Amino acid sequence: MLPTVNNMPAKPSLRDMPKVDVLLGGAEFAPLVARHGRPLVTEELRAHLDDLRARLRGEAAVGADELAAPAVARACEARLRKLSAPVQCRVINATGTILHTSLGRAPLAPEVAQAAIREAAQYSALELDRDSGKRSDRDKLISGLLQRITGAEAATVVNNNAAATMIILDTMANGREVICSRAHMVEIGGSYRMPDVMRKAGCKLVEVGCTNKTHPRDFENAISDQTAMLLKVHTSNYAIVGFVEEPSLEELVEIGRRRNVPVVYDLGAGSLVDLRRFGVSREPTVQELLKMGADLVCFSGDKLFGGPQAGMIVGRKDLVQRVKKNQLFRMVRCDKVTLSLLEHTLRLYLDPERILEAVPTLRMISRHPDDVRKSAKTVATRLAKAGLKVDLADSQSQIGGGSTPGEFLPTTVVVIRSLGGSPDEAAQRLRVGTPSVFCRIENDALVFDARTLLPGQDAELVEAILAARA
Repeated sequence: MLPTVNNMPAKPSLRDMPKVDVLLGGAEFAPLVARHGRPLVTEELRAHLDDLRARLRGEAAVGADELAAPAVARACEARLRKLSAPVQCRVINATGTILHTSLGRAPLAPEVAQAAIREAAQYSALELDRDSGKRSDRDKLISGLLQRITGAEAATVVNNNAAATMIILDTMANGREVICSRAHMVEIGGSYRMPDVMRKAGCKLVEVGCTNKTHPRDFENAISDQTAMLLKVHTSNYAIVGFVEEPSLEELVEIGRRRNVPVVYDLGAGSLVDLRRFGVSREPTVQELLKMGADLVCFSGDKLFGGPQAGMIVGRKDLVQRVKKNQLFRMVRCDKVTLSLLEHTLRLYLDPERILEAVPTLRMISRHPDDVRKSAKTVATRLAKAGLKVDLADSQSQIGGGSTPGEFLPTTVVVIRSLGGSPDEAAQRLRVGTPSVFCRIENDALVFDARTLLPGQDAELVEAILAARA
């Protein structure tokens, strides 16, 4: 029997370590075993006891009470709680960045997520035609919808837009030349660089023009019998301003048609809705690019489209079919959950009058500043009633996600200058709470942007902030 805390020596030794089987058989561990199972509790218990032994062997002090069954049980419970807590947890995004890459980019429409969960939890007609009973192409889930919405001849999808760009280059230009402006030598994410992607795809990059100015004649003069495509890359995460010029897509299409060279547009963020009415001027739509004559357009699913991570490829039927026959295609194709999320998100686009409210990303972009201010005022009023000193301030939100550089949306923020401790300490308490809250720190104050709050999160944010008070 383990000695009691009072009977233990002031400086316990290794001989005083409690036994695993005795602890597991005690009343303190019974709830843990019932909740987590004996194997997992045993594993964590042994790990905790190993930590205690290491401390006893070293110079770290170990109190006698730490070896008692109640303390050991509490320590194991903490270890098990940490082990079972999800790493990817639910977050309230009060940063003001709509497509926050670190916070999962585009939130899904609730009805889309619910539909995908129903289908993922059961068998689904992924590659089976229900009319004929025969095997079919899984692209059927999204290709018809994409063609209808974008006006493309054909469509397919892979697991992200980087894969879409890569497989297009490998399919159409492996061993051949791709002409691209120097202004479009993009880098995203630290390791995805257009020149390197070209090399990986077996292409020879032919850079034309200068960083700030590229003319149609630069593309025309660079075409040879080895030219496989003219590539235009949307500079979605940076902007070159000042003394600048670049060929329009129409000009490249005219050259491509005349010289029998396909024109491919890597759109990146990929909006299907004209955002100019909300002050976003530099984001063309997929439909516009196809009408201008682009042979292929590729774009992301988890950015301005507002769906899951995916890379959609739309355009000429013969080129889409070539991409699908590439041996790489099976390696980068989407699973049933992604395809379900895409399908149900695309169905929302069939109703243009509802789309701005139905897709969370578009709802946040299109929110009227008065509506944002009303939400911020609701949060501030409730916090003030709870005794916190808060202010409202005009500010700016950004779309983010590597899109619309230099363009901002007007917003209203809630400013809290004291939540106990330093702003960094308070922000850390907010992040580790449930739900986790992310905000900005500006001028030694916590700043909560109301534009990126989802419906119903006003009250949740208030509760989370009050719970984070020191």
